[in-house]
Amino acid sequence: MNIGILLKEGPYNHQAADTAYKFAEAAIARGHRVDAIFLYNDGVLNVTRHMDPPQDDRHIASRWDELNKKHGVEVLACIAASKRRGINNDVIIEGGEITGLGTLTDIAIRTDRLVTFGD
Repeated sequence: MNIGILLKEGPYNHQAADTAYKFAEAAIARGHRVDAIFLYNDGVLNVTRHMDPPQDDRHIASRWDELNKKHGVEVLACIAASKRRGINNDVIIEGGEITGLGTLTDIAIRTDRLVTFGD
């Protein structure tokens, strides 16, 4: 199955980012393909390189970068939501991309399922 993920919550303030990541990992481990992660609303904060969690905490931006590099999962941030939060190409992870909201429609069309995490 080809899966798309929509993440609408920021890192560290809601369980959605952790759950979406664990879901993606589990889906890939079961032989499914995770096509893309689309970040919307506060979800765009998941791809900033400026997060600096303590050593004993998880690094959420690195998780998304790892999914991109190891499994080819596109990590896409909504441009409108990014601009509202000061996120631009200078501050996103290497494997991330800022794109238009129309890309979310493309993901929904080309995948078998679009799973949403966050309010």
